[in-house]
Amino acid sequence: MPAAKIKKGASQDRRKLKVWLDGKLVNYNDATVPILTHSLQYGSGIFEGIRAYETSKGTAVFRLEEHIERLINTAKIYEMDLGYTKSQLIKAVLDTIKANKLKSCYIRPFAFYNTDLVGVSSFGKPISVFIGAIPFGAYFGEGKEKGIRCKISSWRRINSEILPVKAKASGNYLNSIIANTEARRAGYDEAILLSINGMVAEGSGENIFLVKDNVIVTPDDSADILIGVTRNSIAELAEELDMIVQEREVHKEELYTADEVFFTGTAAEVTPIVNVDGVKIGSGKPGPVTRLLQNRFTEIVNGKDKRFGKWLTIV
Repeated sequence: MPAAKIKKGASQDRRKLKVWLDGKLVNYNDATVPILTHSLQYGSGIFEGIRAYETSKGTAVFRLEEHIERLINTAKIYEMDLGYTKSQLIKAVLDTIKANKLKSCYIRPFAFYNTDLVGVSSFGKPISVFIGAIPFGAYFGEGKEKGIRCKISSWRRINSEILPVKAKASGNYLNSIIANTEARRAGYDEAILLSINGMVAEGSGENIFLVKDNVIVTPDDSADILIGVTRNSIAELAEELDMIVQEREVHKEELYTADEVFFTGTAAEVTPIVNVDGVKIGSGKPGPVTRLLQNRFTEIVNGKDKRFGKWLTIV
């Protein structure tokens, strides 16, 4: 069965967009760097993925402060001086969205070593900070509603003895790319990586949950996962709905026997998984718990629940 076509959002002539680069809003085409830029050669950039949604009060950014805090923490881990405070970066995100008059969008803050000197060392090299905002639809296209098919990858998730897994760094995602390519080549929509000790870790760019006997389970820190902002939000929503949420080690066979499995992430939002390695999960359709959390999440990001207004920053 061929993998579903992943849609990355509505097409857009990005040449018309304004982006934020080193403190200034410039045309997309004018935000250029040398082809030999260090971060392109060696994967030494760091980044964030953030989403904004259309609400009755205007465009609202989901958990902006938490995402910027994670960017700053990633920079600390890699000893990168961004040169901007949290409040300055938050303002830069909002200014970029305003400049493009976007009602909803995906936002990509990116910090990188802006030098074309050849050599692995980044010590003392100049750092640039970029923020782009683009229109964006459902990451998995129809899969968001119908569910997707996943393959457990033969590649293992990197761990903190190799690279800092709590950092959202560009180079880490080579691990994700090779796993996703393997899954797509085999006819699946996405990969699921195991930790070095064989426990379920995460997708190539998503956190993972399973539901069994009305208990929601997600891998804990021992699987060397990137702690997702959306992951934490969904866990909080589940507890608000009086559901039991467990963070613990997860054996891969638990996915096969689960009642439901789903991904969470900025791009993926809440995406049902209906098949793993050819094994039908539950009924083979998105389950009731996944649907409930998916609907609650949609209500909140669209500004329809005042109790969670603190999660939204109005542009």
